[in-house]
Amino acid sequence: MTVKLKGEAFDPHAELATFERRQGENIGAVASFIGRMRADGGASQLTLEHYPGMTEKEIGRIVREARTRWSLDDALVIHRYATIHVGDPIVLVAAAAAHRGEALAAVEFIIDYLKTRAPFWKKEERAKGSEWIEARDADDKAAERWK
Repeated sequence: MTVKLKGEAFDPHAELATFERRQGENIGAVASFIGRMRADGGASQLTLEHYPGMTEKEIGRIVREARTRWSLDDALVIHRYATIHVGDPIVLVAAAAAHRGEALAAVEFIIDYLKTRAPFWKKEERAKGSEWIEARDADDKAAERWK
């Protein structure tokens, strides 16, 4: 299990290739999710802030919970903080398992819980100024199905 928080840009494809290379012969599936900043509502950039130490611990708890629910051999979460521009990767989640169903479900669970439980604060920059972003009801509803 690897959890990384990065203040600088990262290459999700290179990180995923490294993750895949370290998997053993019993791995039948690697599932992944790459989240990128979109130009939602005219946003030009996003500032992500976090609580150092606390954020890593919470993400670690989320990944450990996924590993208790599904038979994962490995998991990877890389999440950005600092200023992010449209098109930049924000998050990479990957899970390795013997079977695709476990890997796919674990990735979906981890991303749903990252959106609702990991302590990040988001501020969008737009032409008319900046705005702190509240949690979305849709994210809470997505996480509810795992309870």
